[in-house]
Amino acid sequence: MAGDSSVNFNFLHRTCKLVVLLCFLHISVTVVFYVRSLDIRFAFVQNQQTQHNVTQPNPVRHTEVTNITEPKEEAAKVQQQEGTQSKGRKPEEPTKRREKCPETSPLLVGPLRVEFNNPVNLEQIKKDNPNVELGGRFRPKDCKALQKVAIIIPFRKRDEHLKYWLHYLHPILQRQQLDYGVYIVNQDGDEIFNRAKLLNVGYTEALKEYDYECFVFSDVDLIPMDDRNIYKCFSQPRHLSVSMDKFGFRLPYNQYFGGVSSMSKEQFLKINGFPNNYWGWGGEDDDIYNRLVSKGMSISRPTGEMGKCRMIRHDRDKQNEPNPQRFDRIAHTRETMHKDGINSLTYQVVKLEKLDLFTKITVDVGKP
Repeated sequence: MAGDSSVNFNFLHRTCKLVVLLCFLHISVTVVFYVRSLDIRFAFVQNQQTQHNVTQPNPVRHTEVTNITEPKEEAAKVQQQEGTQSKGRKPEEPTKRREKCPETSPLLVGPLRVEFNNPVNLEQIKKDNPNVELGGRFRPKDCKALQKVAIIIPFRKRDEHLKYWLHYLHPILQRQQLDYGVYIVNQDGDEIFNRAKLLNVGYTEALKEYDYECFVFSDVDLIPMDDRNIYKCFSQPRHLSVSMDKFGFRLPYNQYFGGVSSMSKEQFLKINGFPNNYWGWGGEDDDIYNRLVSKGMSISRPTGEMGKCRMIRHDRDKQNEPNPQRFDRIAHTRETMHKDGINSLTYQVVKLEKLDLFTKITVDVGKP
């Protein structure tokens, strides 16, 4: 019995030693592998940092080297060369998108005092309208105009009247915020005057310069008395000079379409423009009215108060006597309008002048 206990104790003692030995061995192996893994991680990190330093040099150090290797004198020379290269080159202005002008201009003042007692001169008119460009062109600077308008004036030997027209109309048209150009169509020679044909010429020549959408046809001796009477186009052809002092500020008759009127390009082409065969005074306005009505259009007008205008008094021009054939021609407008108009227009430009306040087109329109 005692012998069996001694054997069991020895067996347990050896077993415990073996277990302790195995544990020590396991711990030793674990420590070795752990230390080796730390060495590998440290080497990997060092390798990554070395590669990073090679591919991406320190910008601060790069700047320092640049400052050391490039003296101040050399830097000044480089700057001077760059300044020389850019000299004379206009700085690029950022493109600013302009909003459309409002439907009603905030610059309008309403009724105007129009007088012809004091003489005016072109130099003063130019000084008073510095934003008007060569050829009588103007565009609003702060907004995009709602319409592009060509103002067309039939003309011959009326220079004093033209000065008054420019004196009053340029400020008015600018306050109306229009993108406009003024075209004086001057009939060359001393043949009988042909107002309607000159208007056709003005329409044709203006479109060669700019993509106008609206055309205002105005006599040179008519001045509006209210800047709310906008020189633009509407959904229907517009008669602008509805209350002339010549007629006691009343419309002489309902079909009257003379003086100042406006039409869009579409409206103008729909009636084949104006007739070319009205030589002398009168008749062409009524012919135009007949053309508009025959194409289903009606005349729009401002109110009598807003449409007031003054006429510069003058004697009738020579070679502009009343046309004796006008009544017969008016009676046959529907039959002649498709073959007499913009599609049959013939003329010869004699001279084209780009002046400070207007474009003057001198033309030979032939004779009767």
